[in-house]
Amino acid sequence: MTLAAGDTAPAFTLPATGGQMLTLDGLKGRKVVLYFYPKDDTSGCTLEAQAFQQMKADFAKADTEIVGVSPDAMKSHDKFRAKYDLDFTLASDETKTMLEAYGVWVEKSMYGRKYMGVERTTLLIDRDGKIARVWEKVKVPGHVEEVLAAARAL
Repeated sequence: MTLAAGDTAPAFTLPATGGQMLTLDGLKGRKVVLYFYPKDDTSGCTLEAQAFQQMKADFAKADTEIVGVSPDAMKSHDKFRAKYDLDFTLASDETKTMLEAYGVWVEKSMYGRKYMGVERTTLLIDRDGKIARVWEKVKVPGHVEEVLAAARAL
């Protein structure tokens, strides 16, 4: 399933940092950057998380919440947040239900080997729970700045 701008974001309930259960309904009324990443504490995922952290105050000024989602367990998320001083929400989808609903749990290929994994994707969701913008197959350099510009314009 491929989501596009204008679609209603699929509902979800996931365990998240801070011992909370994160729901899409709980985020309504705010703009949300929902970014999907493959794995905690790997090079690209760390650079992306650090870039979002560096711009967190700018996203807050744009009334936009940042939420990172991966299939890693909460214990892994907690270590990742502590190691890199991340203070935005990370949510865990170990069952991959939400990742599949958002179309980011896909077949990937590396060195000729096929496997299932998260395709680095970012969604900007408006205050009403509609998808405003989708970035697929994200390349980290410059990405967070582009997402911030879109959030400010929304």
